[in-house]
Amino acid sequence: MAAGDRATVKPEAPVTVRIQSGDFDIGEEIGALTAGRADIGAVASFTGLCRDEGGRLSALELEHYPGMAERAIRAIAEEAVERFELTGLTAIHRYGKIAPGGNIVLVVATASHRQAAFDGASFLMDYLKTDAPFWKKEHLKDGGAGEWVSAKDADDKAKARWRSKP
Repeated sequence: MAAGDRATVKPEAPVTVRIQSGDFDIGEEIGALTAGRADIGAVASFTGLCRDEGGRLSALELEHYPGMAERAIRAIAEEAVERFELTGLTAIHRYGKIAPGGNIVLVVATASHRQAAFDGASFLMDYLKTDAPFWKKEHLKDGGAGEWVSAKDADDKAKARWRSKP
């Protein structure tokens, strides 16, 4: 390197993937991802909540394969970091019975610029909705047997937009 040339060292983008039964604090998670970082110009987050499905749902139960689910989410999270040049990414998905209004999933993407943060968060969420190894069962207020919930066509269409590189 010639005198006066400066090597630009890009800090490694932290990727956090957690699957947990307990709730999460959105502000704390964003703070943990951004603390001490002057290279971040944008934070985009998505929080998925449990709906009551018109008042008929008492809870949504989420099941997963421990280890397998974390590996699958980490792989797509790392792809998002590389593809959108993210400076950091956090993905938290809960399991167990979650009452309506409760948090289910959190994705936080950081980047130098807003579009990359938006795209990274959206990309990861689209894959979580369709490919993450979770199973969801509805528990009804009337005590009746609920349905196992599967990905919808709209979820598959949303994911399809990412098949081509930006």
